[in-house]
Amino acid sequence: MATNTVVVTIEKPNNLSFPEVNGSDSLLLPDKQKAASPKQFTWVLLLKAHRVLTSLSWVAMTFKSMFLSIKKRIALSDVSEEEPKSRGRLYRFIKVFLVISILALVLEIIAHFKKWNLQMLRPWEVQGLVQWSYMAWLSFRVDYIAPFVIFLSKSCTVLFLIQSLDRLVLCIGCFWIKYKKLKPTIEGEAYDIEDCSSFPMVLVQIPMCNEREVFAQSIAAACQLDWPRERVLIQVLDDSDDGNLQLLIKDEVSSWCEKGVNIVYRHRLIRTGYKAGNLKSAMGCDYVKDYEFVAILDADFQPNPDFLKLTVPHFKGNPELGLVQARWSFVNKDENLLTRLQNINLCFHFEVEQQVNGVFLNFFGFNGTAGVWRIEALEDSGGWLERTTVEDMDIAVRAHLNGWKFIFLNDVKVLCELPESYETYKKQQHRWHSGPMQLFRLCLPAIITSKITIWKKANLILLFFLLRKLILPFYSFTLFCIILPLTMFIPEAELPLWVICYVPIFMSFLNILPSPKQFPFLVPYLLFENTMSVTKFNAMVSGLFQLGSAYEWVVTKKTGRSSESDLLAFAERESKSLSEEKISRRHSESGLELLSKLTAEDVPSVKKKNKLYRKELALALLLLTASARSLLSAHGVHFYFLLFQGLSFLVVGLDLIGEQMS
Repeated sequence: MATNTVVVTIEKPNNLSFPEVNGSDSLLLPDKQKAASPKQFTWVLLLKAHRVLTSLSWVAMTFKSMFLSIKKRIALSDVSEEEPKSRGRLYRFIKVFLVISILALVLEIIAHFKKWNLQMLRPWEVQGLVQWSYMAWLSFRVDYIAPFVIFLSKSCTVLFLIQSLDRLVLCIGCFWIKYKKLKPTIEGEAYDIEDCSSFPMVLVQIPMCNEREVFAQSIAAACQLDWPRERVLIQVLDDSDDGNLQLLIKDEVSSWCEKGVNIVYRHRLIRTGYKAGNLKSAMGCDYVKDYEFVAILDADFQPNPDFLKLTVPHFKGNPELGLVQARWSFVNKDENLLTRLQNINLCFHFEVEQQVNGVFLNFFGFNGTAGVWRIEALEDSGGWLERTTVEDMDIAVRAHLNGWKFIFLNDVKVLCELPESYETYKKQQHRWHSGPMQLFRLCLPAIITSKITIWKKANLILLFFLLRKLILPFYSFTLFCIILPLTMFIPEAELPLWVICYVPIFMSFLNILPSPKQFPFLVPYLLFENTMSVTKFNAMVSGLFQLGSAYEWVVTKKTGRSSESDLLAFAERESKSLSEEKISRRHSESGLELLSKLTAEDVPSVKKKNKLYRKELALALLLLTASARSLLSAHGVHFYFLLFQGLSFLVVGLDLIGEQMS
């Protein structure tokens, strides 16, 4: 074996020369870079190939599982049972738009791979029918389609900015309320606890219709309100068409009657007018004239025992006050993704919209429940009317026109439920967005001729109705579901990044501030709100033009999710002290008996399935087609937005959000 030699020469005693190193393998001062061996290079290539194959297999397995899930959902879903309105004009328009987009995408793909530069071509140099079609499409697009789309996109962008400014002003108002600690205060002295006659007479109404899951807990919660028994009357307004359920509700009412609670059961023989007709019929009773206030609680609402003591005293010394509205809280807000997203919306509605309008304007839309009305204000405003599906907003607007003031109590919360299935939520949102447009048509002449100030008229017409009820669903659907995918095929009208990304994210951030625990759901919330715009837009149009679906009233399905735990807690308390006469909150002593009756009752089981929603699926394909076109043009943010928005439409269209039926 050859040895390495090192030679060191010294010219002067005080001067050390640089070492001269001889030897190819020396590591003292390598002058030559050691080349990688072919074996190491092969291992690196194999490692990279392994990573690529692993990624590709993961993507393939993901798409395969997603395809199988979609196939299974389509096979098990009820396509034929979807609402007839899904096959209306809007659905046909989306289908036509989708077909045109697919054809345009095919032409764009052919032009991209063949590298056509039609600006350099002359008409006689065009070869083939496809190239001629593409050239004709470009010419037609530039001359006729692009100007209209540019005008429409700019108009929707202006509306978008106006609505964003309105929301920003509301948030600033909410911050000001927090900073100044503004809240409604009770004027005058409190009621004398020892003198029951000092408490005003209060009527508590519980309207319900086929509320099998929640009637017992709602009646029990109302019966345990902390108010002198001789100064309160509870009306259970049952519109159920199920005879067995009527008997169960009667039994529940009778059991509370035996305990000394002042409660009555009412059932209409002619059930017209939905909830408004039910409340109107109840207010027609002779004994109502003896009462000063009426508290309205829907069947799934469970107020705390101090609800009346926190709301009714605000009327004392304030004769102009017509309504005190409490806030909703939700027992099932963390049940699934759908309930979490609803919670974000409703927290912003109560924390910001209702509170700001209540503090600065003394007016907001009545939420239909968890509120206390002065009966004089109801009668002065014409009482409950059956002309729309939003009777709560109707009576609030008429009371405002008559000069009555409203108070919102953000600190007083009433427990209730959120819809857990997308089908139920969609029907609820359709009613909530079609009714205001019906009401706007009916109330506009009365608003113009009313005696309120010009500023209040402007607030009602421009902000309350037009901006928040009409413009919001219009631009949300038109801008993000129609114009944005259209601009991928019409680059002359391309939307800037701040319209599709920066401003929407900032506004979603503001919306989620009242529920900070939901910050991880910021992006899903933004996508879901755009997805719901098709339902809200359809409802707005049907209400504005008085279409048939505008008059649909579907009772929001309840699950009674808190009932089981309440019954178990009651059973535990009952076993500890059977002799106690104290009424347990939310449940009567007959709760377990009723549960056994409901269990033993032979109720025909109805198999429920998740549905397919055709408009959402068509829009999903449209947005995914537009994302493929944006990929050809190397649009970064546009591509990702269209891709994820299309996937969110696909998830909703397949009913994969919310409650899943087994």
